[in-house]
Amino acid sequence: MLTTVAMDQHRSHNPNSTYQNPQSAYRRHKDTSGRNPCEIKRSRPNPHQYQSGPTPGQNPRSSQDLSTRRELYERDFPVYKQPVEDGYKDRYIKKDVTKKEKLDHILRWILANKSKLNSKVTAASSCALDSDFVTWRGHLTKLLTTPYETREGWLLAVTRFRGTLYISEVETEVAQRERENRTERHEEAMYWGYKFEQYTCADNVHSLPDPGGVVNTNEGFCTVVQTRLADHRLLFSGEVDCRDKDPNAPAAPACYVELKTSAEICTPKQRSNFHRFKLLKWWAQSFLPGVPRVVAGFKDEEGVVVTVDTFPISKISQLIKNEHNCWKPTVCMNFCCDFLSFVKQIATEDNPSVVYLFSWEPRRDVTFSVHRDSQYSFLPHWYVEVMTSSQDKHHQP
Repeated sequence: MLTTVAMDQHRSHNPNSTYQNPQSAYRRHKDTSGRNPCEIKRSRPNPHQYQSGPTPGQNPRSSQDLSTRRELYERDFPVYKQPVEDGYKDRYIKKDVTKKEKLDHILRWILANKSKLNSKVTAASSCALDSDFVTWRGHLTKLLTTPYETREGWLLAVTRFRGTLYISEVETEVAQRERENRTERHEEAMYWGYKFEQYTCADNVHSLPDPGGVVNTNEGFCTVVQTRLADHRLLFSGEVDCRDKDPNAPAAPACYVELKTSAEICTPKQRSNFHRFKLLKWWAQSFLPGVPRVVAGFKDEEGVVVTVDTFPISKISQLIKNEHNCWKPTVCMNFCCDFLSFVKQIATEDNPSVVYLFSWEPRRDVTFSVHRDSQYSFLPHWYVEVMTSSQDKHHQP
């Protein structure tokens, strides 16, 4: 079960700060009773280079590249089915950050819950997942934000196995350098975020938060959801911070809450940047698994939370609509949809040892390279063997 939370409203106000907007789509935590109504828990390859993207009005996807120009994706919002959850709790000792977990946790969940997944049996594929893609929510978040990202590129490794496309992230050289050169201040800010969760989350519905406890990042709750984006069937997992304590709260994932911290907003410029960059990532991260709201603690320079606000995900688009040249949800979703179509077109060889490495840098097109039995292979032998064995048993008379 997911740990639940109870958060009483304790707020201090800086008269020169807080998130003020008379037409804001978010609501404050504090209700007329003075209680919080939302109680909550706790070496890079050389890719093939191709010609630049199409001119406006053309299809953004050619046979060998994918443009990221925003205007190409300003069309009708693609169909995105309400995510349906299959949840699991994953407790583990946190590994060295240099050792990437890849897809191992979700692959273990798949093997343990194959009966819950809608397996399909056809003449062409005797035992396969009823999903076109398996990945982490974070990888999809990167895709949604790509049309508006100006700093961070990405590398996504893709392998087709038993008809399903598995997507796993590869750390870029830039990301590796930033991780290795994090300042003490950066590390402290990361700790503040975990501490905010501890202050607002309790272990169960009958207990209260323990703000004096030791921050422990070795526990995590992940939700696993199945959904559909246009004609792409998705199975992905992502960490969830907490759930609504109310016993009458809707079923998961509608009862989940995402917890965030951010610097307090004191100037119009800070507010504009918050709308353009922070809210984009918050929206993308929560919209995908169907988490309905973000609870954000705004902190001062010393890391003290001075105000707490709630941002309903369904209202964020209204909050940014008056920002000039701001991001658009339809552009984000259409690019993600077209990228998945592009992957289906390119990654055609069904082989767990073959990796199609998709690469993107800001203001460039998406390119790819193909690797066999390389350092980029990420499907573990134990997963391939079990899935292959399941197929072999199905063939036995």
